[in-house]
Amino acid sequence: MGLPSINIIFKTKGVTAIQRSARGIVALIIKDDTEGGSPLEVFKSVADIDFTKYTKRNYEYLKLIYEGAPSKVIVIRLATSATDYNAALRQLKNLRWNYLTIPSIDSENLTIVSAWIKEQRSAQKTFKAVLPKCVADHEGIINFTTDTIESTLSETAFTTAEYCARIAGILAGLPLSRSSTYYVFPDIVSAAVPEDPNERIDNGELIIVYDSENYKIGRGVNSLTTFTTEHGQEFSKIKIMEGVDLYNDDIRSTFEDSYIGKYRNDYDNKQAFVAAVNAYNKALEGDVLDKTYDNKTTIDVEAQRQYLESKGIDTSEMDDVAVAKVNTGARVFVAGNIKFVDAMEDLDMVNHM
Repeated sequence: MGLPSINIIFKTKGVTAIQRSARGIVALIIKDDTEGGSPLEVFKSVADIDFTKYTKRNYEYLKLIYEGAPSKVIVIRLATSATDYNAALRQLKNLRWNYLTIPSIDSENLTIVSAWIKEQRSAQKTFKAVLPKCVADHEGIINFTTDTIESTLSETAFTTAEYCARIAGILAGLPLSRSSTYYVFPDIVSAAVPEDPNERIDNGELIIVYDSENYKIGRGVNSLTTFTTEHGQEFSKIKIMEGVDLYNDDIRSTFEDSYIGKYRNDYDNKQAFVAAVNAYNKALEGDVLDKTYDNKTTIDVEAQRQYLESKGIDTSEMDDVAVAKVNTGARVFVAGNIKFVDAMEDLDMVNHM
């Protein structure tokens, strides 16, 4: 009967993209020996947390996260004697979440966790981490560097590593219709703001600045500073990467859940799948994809041609349509040409008098 269910799923995901992007999940790793505490807990609200099962400081980290209004917080609890976070990372590998924060992380484990995030993203996981003073040069690592933050949320100032929990909560709770640039922190009383904010941002640092009235995020950037033709400067923007990750997750999960094994891999069904993806693209235009761009997905004829040649099939006399119609076994080759849209952040204005 064709692919009506997939069309509906893609349309629904496109329509709800902004709403879903504002309900991200934070993963928190803590060290806590408080009696009665569970090794893994999931909270949908700060009101669900039994503060008697956490140290005062760990409970403050949870409050920091929920100031940003994420949909869930996954808490992995380790013993205070633990020297690394490998056990926690093994648990998180098979769970669904968006941003990781580890308030007690030290410099040695910083390198390990950063490498783990890079490894997971290479394996098509869309995990990201907010880490303190971590020069990772990677779109999956947010390098937060502001120190000595006094907040109304605690009687004790927060270090850079500790306040990463607040940043993770914000990033998980913001919708794709806006960026985190100039996000205002009503809780901050004082912070060690840098004197060279432009240089810091260019170096891939997410910093807090002060405009004489408000403390706010200088610019919503991740740690990526090395750009290529495949990963240009736009990949250094947190908002863009949120869109990229949501897009990839939606396409992959829908294909896995609603397509694999359920339809013949023939030309008609490939085209039906492509049509469903293009309907999804159209629904994302505006806040996620650039509506002035021709966001289009097609059968990847060039990749399909290379695949056929590798199987000993001569395609030199075939046109693109003929190649697209050839049986490719279980392999589906699709290519997208899309452009993500950023938020308003920079103003150039000339007044003629």
